Amino acid sequence: MNNTVTHANSCTLHTHNNPHNGLFAIIAIHSTKLGPALGGCRCIDYPSTEYAIEDATRLAKGMSYKAALAGISHGGGKSVLIRPKEFKDRHAYFEEFGEFVESLGGSYITSVDSGTNIADMDDISHSTTHVCGTRHDGCTPSIYTAMGVLEGIKAAVKAKLHRQDLEGIHVVIQGVGNVGGALAISLERLGAKLSISDISDTTLDHCLQQLKHPGSVNIIAPDDIYNVPCDVFSPCGLGGIINQQSLPQLDCKIVAGSANNQLSNDSDGLHLHERGILYAPDYVINAGGLIDVSLIPQGVSEQDVALKTKNIGTTLEEIFVRSEKESKACHAIANEMAENILYH
Repeated sequence: MNNTVTHANSCTLHTHNNPHNGLFAIIAIHSTKLGPALGGCRCIDYPSTEYAIEDATRLAKGMSYKAALAGISHGGGKSVLIRPKEFKDRHAYFEEFGEFVESLGGSYITSVDSGTNIADMDDISHSTTHVCGTRHDGCTPSIYTAMGVLEGIKAAVKAKLHRQDLEGIHVVIQGVGNVGGALAISLERLGAKLSISDISDTTLDHCLQQLKHPGSVNIIAPDDIYNVPCDVFSPCGLGGIINQQSLPQLDCKIVAGSANNQLSNDSDGLHLHERGILYAPDYVINAGGLIDVSLIPQGVSEQDVALKTKNIGTTLEEIFVRSEKESKACHAIANEMAENILYH
C-alpha cells in the first residue's frame, strides 16, 4: 500500500507497506529545485515509525544542502526501510522497493546507505532505472566520501592549527567501516597519528589489516571515544553524536568526519563554536559520495569526479573564513550558503 503526505519539515513523504514480506519503506523528498532528488537507501532497526520519519526528513534536507554546496544538479531525498527481524527473501524485498521508487516517476533516485549494499542496488535495478551504486555503473561512493573528508581535514587543520601538512596530527576516528577505514589508510599515509574505535570488532580488525603499521594505532573503546585528547575528532558512523552528553567530554580542536547529521540539534553547533572547536559541517565535508553517484552515471570521468571532490576543501575554507570574520558558527554559515542557492 502506497501513501503520500506532506511533512512539517518541508518534505513530501511517500510510504509503502507490505506486511507479507516485512517491507515498510519511507521516501522523503525535500527539494527538486536543482534536479531529481538523490539520496541513499538506509535499512536499519528503528525504535518507531516516528523515529524513522524523523531520520528520513533530516537526511533528505541534508542531501538538498549537500547537493547545493557541492554544485551538482540534484535535489535532496532519502529513503529509510524499517528493517524486518528477518528477510524472507531479500532479493524480492529490494525488487519491490525498486517498484516503489519507480512509482515516483524519476523524482527520486536511490543509492547505497547504511544497511544496504551493491547487491541490493542490483535487485532494485530490476524494477527501476532510478538507482545508482549498482555493480555495473562504476560508482564507488565510499572512496570519494573518504577523499572529501580527507580534504576537509586538511582545510580544517590549516585554518585552526595553521599547518600545511598532517604529519603527527592526532586524529580520532569513530567508526572505521567503508569510509572511516579508507580515511584511516589515507591519514596513515600522510603521517597522522591515529586512534580508532568501532562497535564491531570485525570491522575494527579489518581496518587494522589494511594499515601498514597497525601496532602504532591506538584502539579506543566506543564509550571512551569522546574524551580522548586529540587534534581532530572524526565521526564516521551514525549521526546525532554531538549532543549534550558528548559535548562536555570532547577534548579536540576540530570536528571533521563523514557521519550525516552529526549535530543532535543546531544549538550543539553553536556550543562547538563557543568552545573554540572548529566544526566542518557534515553535509559539506561528506559530499564526495554524492558527487560520485551523481556524476559517474552521467559519463563524467573519475579524474573529474576526484577534482570536484577535492573542491570540498575549498568550500570549507570559505566557510571557516566567514565563520571567523562574522563570528558565526560554521554550520550556520553553511546553512546560509545552501539556502541562498535553494531558496533565492
